[in-house]
Amino acid sequence: MTLVILAAGMGSRYGGLKQIDPITEDGEFILDFSIYDAIRAGFTKVVFVIKEENLEAFRETVGRRIEHSIEVAYAFQKLSDLPEGCTCPEGRTKPFGTAHAVLAARREINEPFAVINADDFYGKEAYASLAAHLKNAHPGEYCMAGYVLRNTLTENGSVSRGVCTIDGNGYLRDVTERTKIVPADGHAVFTDDGTEQPLSYDTIVSMNCWGFTPDILPMIEAGFARFLSSDEGDPMKREYYLPFAVRECMEAGKCTVRVYETNAKWYGVTYTADRDGVKNGIRDLILTGAYPKGL
Repeated sequence: MTLVILAAGMGSRYGGLKQIDPITEDGEFILDFSIYDAIRAGFTKVVFVIKEENLEAFRETVGRRIEHSIEVAYAFQKLSDLPEGCTCPEGRTKPFGTAHAVLAARREINEPFAVINADDFYGKEAYASLAAHLKNAHPGEYCMAGYVLRNTLTENGSVSRGVCTIDGNGYLRDVTERTKIVPADGHAVFTDDGTEQPLSYDTIVSMNCWGFTPDILPMIEAGFARFLSSDEGDPMKREYYLPFAVRECMEAGKCTVRVYETNAKWYGVTYTADRDGVKNGIRDLILTGAYPKGL
């Protein structure tokens, strides 16, 4: 099984290349804990999706020290890497989003694979659930880790989350990207068309922790081509998110998505001020023996 790590974002709100910012006294990154958990779950290859100009930084700070434990590959998210017949809008510099990032890794994916964000700490339960599913998955039998919204918020600003609708058998029925989610009095709120809408703290959300079989890749490519040909939204800013691509596959009857809910606490560095909370949370996990000191 392959682990695809989306790490092409420079972290504009954070103020730097947060994916390789140490969060332990031993100099480990969030990435190191993700890879450690993935190896324990049975993953044997990791693909970093990065900007080409960051290759040496990633190779020297992350790749070199893990390549003895897992096969390492790199893929580049480029504005020029588009479906045949499609072109990038003139003047655009912003990447096309998470589905495009996954598509960038297609040449390195030959088996069932998981997808995660580089700057999110998911906990070992998520990797164990995804791995158990993928080991026996047939084409079109996808999965995702579902997190309780209250466990995924930050006090330092707003976040974006994929709000999930799940049926009684534990399968995803819909996922809707909600932006600008912030804690409120006893619940959360998100902003839609300039209006604040309530959202229960108990809502199950996607943190971009997915499991797929390789057949999704041509479907993402076809959906991305349709997205690029559409004239909806600002051509300089609109993005093709992975939840959008999954929803299209579901609506076409080409896949099912099993949701594995977890009560694990998410840690992530969306803002600079989040860093201390992440450091403290992971330090506590090390002290309780969940992780060894010095991975």
